[in-house]
Amino acid sequence: MEFGVFDHLDRDDQALGDYYRSRLQIIEAYDRLGFYAYHVAEHHATPLGMAPSPSVFLAAVAQRTRRLRFGPLVYALPLYHPLRMIEEICMLDQMSGGRLEIGFGRGSSPSELIYYGQDPDKAQRVYAEALELVVKGLSQRSLTFHGEFFHFDDVPMELEPFQKPHPPIWYGVHAPDSAARAARKGLQVVSLDPPGETCTAFDSFRAAWREARGAATLPLMGLGRFIVVAETDAMALAIARRAYPRWHASFTHLRRKHNRINAHPRPPAFEALAEVGQGVAGAPDTVAAVLRRQIAVTGSNYLVGQFVFGDLSLDEALGSIELFARQVMPQLAGL
Repeated sequence: MEFGVFDHLDRDDQALGDYYRSRLQIIEAYDRLGFYAYHVAEHHATPLGMAPSPSVFLAAVAQRTRRLRFGPLVYALPLYHPLRMIEEICMLDQMSGGRLEIGFGRGSSPSELIYYGQDPDKAQRVYAEALELVVKGLSQRSLTFHGEFFHFDDVPMELEPFQKPHPPIWYGVHAPDSAARAARKGLQVVSLDPPGETCTAFDSFRAAWREARGAATLPLMGLGRFIVVAETDAMALAIARRAYPRWHASFTHLRRKHNRINAHPRPPAFEALAEVGQGVAGAPDTVAAVLRRQIAVTGSNYLVGQFVFGDLSLDEALGSIELFARQVMPQLAGL
């Protein structure tokens, strides 16, 4: 069992400079406490994401950490020129000594794509073509490619990644068919869905993996959860109940502004989130018991916590992370 972090970098009341300094201090704690990887979301023109350029933020992470792996979950590929994407990945992987983990997607918010002049109806096709192109460019010295959206002839690939043939690739899964496709491509996956949906997706992933790769060891299959740990259940629940609605307001900001439906909705109150299994708040033993049950049900081998959200203070976040690392991780490490 490995332990990682998922982070939206959603807005709070700090000045932006203070906000980034606080978040980097928290990421240093993840590194010090033995977390495997830090995954950051990409969002634009919304308080949900203060890292609209994941590569810029992750360059700072690379310099502030020594062991922690890190990467985007995900780069919204329709918003990137593939050649620039290849170059940024190579730089980050080299600057970190091979600690980059890369995730790609089509972009979960149509409004964000429209702001950039992209057509959401074409996003899946652009994503699929760009992903093929980026993977090819990371492992070749010269790039020739002709597709629906991109055309290149003999472009020199002067940069190369530290990890060969390329850094590990991640995919966020929701449905059984997408999970099966990810398994056939050899990707690592994360699910943020409730246990039932996650179990269905992971069952499909394992079946497709066995069919394609036989007895080869399964890759990391991540279970993403909001997590708050405090000395008592009451203290943790009080923090989660206060902080989560602020995150939810950011999460639904563009949906409300443009009267759209969120692709993957979340309940508006933390109690409801916990009831459906997407969040847990409590003392260390309480949190460990809840997560142990979910790990057993889903067969996950990678627990990905969203520890900082809404208006959690720096002290609250660091205290929660410390308790999780010292008292929860040891209870789950052998699963």
